[in-house]
Amino acid sequence: MNYKKLAQKLKLLGHPVRLQILDILRNGEVCVCHIERQLNKRQAYISQHLMALRNAGIVEDHREGLNVYYRITDEEIAQLLTFLHEGRMPATFTIIEDCPCPTCSTVHS
Repeated sequence: MNYKKLAQKLKLLGHPVRLQILDILRNGEVCVCHIERQLNKRQAYISQHLMALRNAGIVEDHREGLNVYYRITDEEIAQLLTFLHEGRMPATFTIIEDCPCPTCSTVHS
């Protein structure tokens, strides 16, 4: 086990907003605009945290049209999040009324 690399990842998880983002991503791929709405934070602020997680190899992104989607790609982190949430309700996708992401928009249509 590479403890230095693990410590760097755990340090990234020490920020509450990054933990919230990863909690949202536990369900799978999510549009950045949805993360913004759910956390009620500006896009630039969310993007900074996503960039830190992406640079660490914890998440990856892809673009579909105007939307950018993120998902967790680090299996160890995914397992850690599952472990941390044992005994709590499973992750659920929250539909947000004014969210422009394709998932929320199709529910409102």
